[in-house]
Amino acid sequence: MKEYRRGRLGRLDVCDAQPELLRVAKNLGRETDTECPICEHEQLVHVTFAFGPGLPSGGLPLSDLREVERRTGKRSADVACYVVEVCTGCAWNHLLSVFAPAGNDH
Repeated sequence: MKEYRRGRLGRLDVCDAQPELLRVAKNLGRETDTECPICEHEQLVHVTFAFGPGLPSGGLPLSDLREVERRTGKRSADVACYVVEVCTGCAWNHLLSVFAPAGNDH
């Protein structure tokens, strides 16, 4: 984002969310009070994906963390969750955090 602010990157360089990420953000995203740092008029949404054995290679979008246990069963110890903040207006996105779901043995 610093490079965008300095004018070294254009908006199309930083607003590059894949169509599937935007679809998931619109349907499962949790609204926030945070304004998009790029377009400065849309509120960001948070989307959580689970990655691990037996899950889709592109990750499993979650509406609720309890889905991890229901969808992975005993393999939950091998699951990592990624939270991405997304602007559904301009397609900016950023990896916000990575964590192991509660009850995970990591």
